[in-house]
Amino acid sequence: MTEHNTTPLSADMDLTPIKPVESELLVVTGMSGAGRSTAANALEDHGWYVVENLPPQMLGTLAELMSRMPQALPKLAVVIDVRSKGLFSDIRESLNALAAGGISFRVLFLDASDETLVRRFEQGRRPHPLQGDGRMLDGIAAERDLLTEMKSSSEMVLDTSIMNVHELGSAVTELFSETGPVVLRLTVMSFGFKYGLPVDANYVADVRFIPNPHWVPQLRPHTGLDQDVSNFVLVENNACEFVDRYVHALEPVLAGYRRENKHYATIAVGCTGGKHRSVAVAVELAKRLAQFPRVTVSTRHRDLGRE
Repeated sequence: MTEHNTTPLSADMDLTPIKPVESELLVVTGMSGAGRSTAANALEDHGWYVVENLPPQMLGTLAELMSRMPQALPKLAVVIDVRSKGLFSDIRESLNALAAGGISFRVLFLDASDETLVRRFEQGRRPHPLQGDGRMLDGIAAERDLLTEMKSSSEMVLDTSIMNVHELGSAVTELFSETGPVVLRLTVMSFGFKYGLPVDANYVADVRFIPNPHWVPQLRPHTGLDQDVSNFVLVENNACEFVDRYVHALEPVLAGYRRENKHYATIAVGCTGGKHRSVAVAVELAKRLAQFPRVTVSTRHRDLGRE
């Protein structure tokens, strides 16, 4: 007769089933020179297991391994880029296969302007991986053409044109190091139309209809971060009504993002130079959006400080 050693159940014992570990799979891609290595380093600093320069065809195998060992690989980031040469053309097919197999993932796409990419390659004294015997701009153009579909279908697009390595690291940290029930991370960005539209904006609000503090001598030297300018923009010219209605219009958008499992979005607010009106409205808009449940909001002033 075998004797079993059992422990009696007590009334205060927690019988809630242990929640299984859920793994996260992040695919990092984008333009060469846009900061993939910096992003990978930031992810690694926050506990992600990072695999760089992986051929897309191996994604399925790695994802299957991750699903079998969720405790060993709870957060896996895979960096895929055109260094995979001919293999890169299969990336869309590989991602579709993951989705068909029920494996959830997110895609972070890093981009930058042609001018910025050229400057970074020249500073590093390295050729573009696709330029061959042509010019650097030829390689950049070929890569943009190759990545067009990938960028348009990516959940998160970060424009790193005016970011240094520290700012990019901070942006990645903000996106992927936070724990808890946060579902959506919003960036509210002010900018100046005369410097061009932000390439990573999901929504763009034009606030050039508001009287410009630039033409008020005592306000011209200041910015939208100063209380006098903010009062002029929001209170004296009733821009708060615009903010109220814009936030109301965004409510179904944010609900849709949650429903579609979208975790990151950028809302851009533009005026002429990105110094007064757009800054004040962006700050106020961020305050209102931060009141939504399970949403974190950060502000970024792209053109503040430019002449």
